[in-house]
Amino acid sequence: MIQSFVDGVLNYQFLQYALITSILVGLASGVIGSFIILRGMSLMGDAISHAVLPGVAISYMFGFSYILGATAFGVLTAALIGFVTQKSRLKNDTAIGIVFSSFFALGIILISFAQSATDLYHILFGNVLAVRESDLYLTAIVSAVVLLFIFVFYKELKITSFDPMMAKAYGLNTTFIHYALMFFLTLVAVVSLQTVGTILVIAMLITPAATAYLLTNRLSTMIALSASFGVLSAIVGVFFSYSYNLPSGATIVLASAVFFALAFLFSPAKGILFQRKEQTNEKI
Repeated sequence: MIQSFVDGVLNYQFLQYALITSILVGLASGVIGSFIILRGMSLMGDAISHAVLPGVAISYMFGFSYILGATAFGVLTAALIGFVTQKSRLKNDTAIGIVFSSFFALGIILISFAQSATDLYHILFGNVLAVRESDLYLTAIVSAVVLLFIFVFYKELKITSFDPMMAKAYGLNTTFIHYALMFFLTLVAVVSLQTVGTILVIAMLITPAATAYLLTNRLSTMIALSASFGVLSAIVGVFFSYSYNLPSGATIVLASAVFFALAFLFSPAKGILFQRKEQTNEKI
């Protein structure tokens, strides 16, 4: 089975595109997902990944790249959530729920007017084996830009994630850092659509980072581990998708979930089994 997959990667261009694109998505998602976890913004990531659906539908209806429409609606979602939170008594999670559910519902309605229902189905649930060369190049560019952003603003992201009040005291523009992170989160969510679909994007943004969080207390190590789990999940997921003709998004996400379950159980510092062993030793 493994040999068949290796032969397929060597001989079939579509599988090469699928594997490379999935690896890039896993890498970018793992890196930016670390900061989403630390800042307690998992729900925001979920909101953006779902709220891009109207942009995708409109793009198909008017014949331009879904990347543009999805990115526009992702940025609009982040801005609108911030606006509602600042201008009302509602808390952030309430504003997120209202905005993202409304945009997602709008996207579902717009899908019914779009002509290319099959392509939109792939956007919802992912079809990495149908990735084109242009999708691969776009994913590579976005991944490179995201990694560059994290590298350049690493210190700012670190301090605003752990202590935003101290960051403000140092004179950092925390609002700019927040919305810049939202913008790059949107880009990662958009390029992930072809791989895992809008329904499952949040899993790739959160699960590898959550797995890494259980294994270390250092941010740099967490980012490296999260990226590694993202890449491994992509490889394993594409392997099962190709070998058993399964939906690619689902296999990638389930592979990521298995890594999380292992860390949840066996992490030396925070795993359930390790904690029970410590409790047993204390009683003895």
